[in-house]
Amino acid sequence: MGGFRKFILRGNVIDLAVAVVLGVAFAAVVNALVKGFITPLLGVFGGVPDFSSVVFTVNNSRFLVGEFINALLQFIVIAAIIYFLIILPLNKFLDRMAPKEVKTRECPECLSKIPINARRCMYCTSPVAPEVTVG
Repeated sequence: MGGFRKFILRGNVIDLAVAVVLGVAFAAVVNALVKGFITPLLGVFGGVPDFSSVVFTVNNSRFLVGEFINALLQFIVIAAIIYFLIILPLNKFLDRMAPKEVKTRECPECLSKIPINARRCMYCTSPVAPEVTVG
């Protein structure tokens, strides 16, 4: 029983539980946004104020096309929010923090900065061996 207690009280499990609870709450907010604002806004242009009422029947089987449209809109809204509020800023931050590509090196004779692909130093005109890159 002690091992199970250690597992449950480990930080990763608690973080995951909090993330799931927040995800469910976020999904509820997005669902309300789609049903309360986005679908009626699209209904202004398309004439259908609520997609959940859009169905068709084949041999007494009801196909809930409107529910699918609502779920698709919810997915698109969640994906857009995650992209614009999390992924895009994180990518910009990581690009800013990434090490810059080295474009110069030192001449072995005069120790001046020269382009990395140079074969002769532009200051002392001594021949420079090509730089060997490991990779």
